Amino acid sequence: MELEIRRDRRRRPGCLTFAPVNKVHRVTTIARVAEMLGEDEELLWDLADEMDPEAGLIWVYGTGEIAEGVMAFTDFGIETLTDLIEAHRENQSRTGASTDAK
Repeated sequence: MELEIRRDRRRRPGCLTFAPVNKVHRVTTIARVAEMLGEDEELLWDLADEMDPEAGLIWVYGTGEIAEGVMAFTDFGIETLTDLIEAHRENQSRTGASTDAK
């Protein structure tokens, strides 16, 4: 948790107060999520295509191979993606499509 030192007339100088912080403390790349869930990475790309940051999708940029960006997920994003996989599988079974996407 991030702490902030505030100095105002109502408090003693140097008194610590809690400041709001971003609750995301880690993300997991799409390749790692595919490995963790035992799913095809291309399927995850297709399902995550409509996700946004509020759903836990984050793009990570760097240099070299990841200069173009890597799709990654917060813990909440992995939960969301798992729900999307389940809904996809249910939809496939209702329509009679093959559920073997691996």
